[in-house]
Amino acid sequence: MKAACSALFLAVGLLLTAPHMARADDAAHGRKEIEAVVEAFRATLIKKDKEAFLRLFTKEDITWIGVTTDASVEMLYASRPRPEMKRPPKLFPGTLRGFIDAVAKDPTPQEEVFSNVRIETDGDIAQVWFDYIFMEGSYRANWGKESWQLVRLDAGWKIASVIWSQELNPTPPPKR
Repeated sequence: MKAACSALFLAVGLLLTAPHMARADDAAHGRKEIEAVVEAFRATLIKKDKEAFLRLFTKEDITWIGVTTDASVEMLYASRPRPEMKRPPKLFPGTLRGFIDAVAKDPTPQEEVFSNVRIETDGDIAQVWFDYIFMEGSYRANWGKESWQLVRLDAGWKIASVIWSQELNPTPPPKR
């Protein structure tokens, strides 16, 4: 009887933990695939490959919002007229398509350098959070924190939203 109870508890334990083990395997596999998306994002900017860049996203009109730090907003308006409002806008005006079009059109090499990359996933959705520096040639144009939301579709992991903070370099870029 004791052996039967032990076997029953072992079987129930395996049944209860098996789904968690499968989810852990899915999450570990998902992390590797998400790391590949992060690298593909970086590589498409360097190559200025608009089509490959756009394929990384669920659709073109995702949430794409950058927020400029207060110090950078003050720096921007230190030498130019402020808009007719109490507080100048902090949101980066742009779109996913506008961003990659500008990168592709600019002859200057550009790269987004990632550090402290953190990935959370359950195998179906994910969040990627990291520090970044956006380089234009050897010029450090802006930097801050960036967050992506991703979903796993039949076509693989796709970026569903991108938000970031940006600190702007107060030193003008070198003349080209």
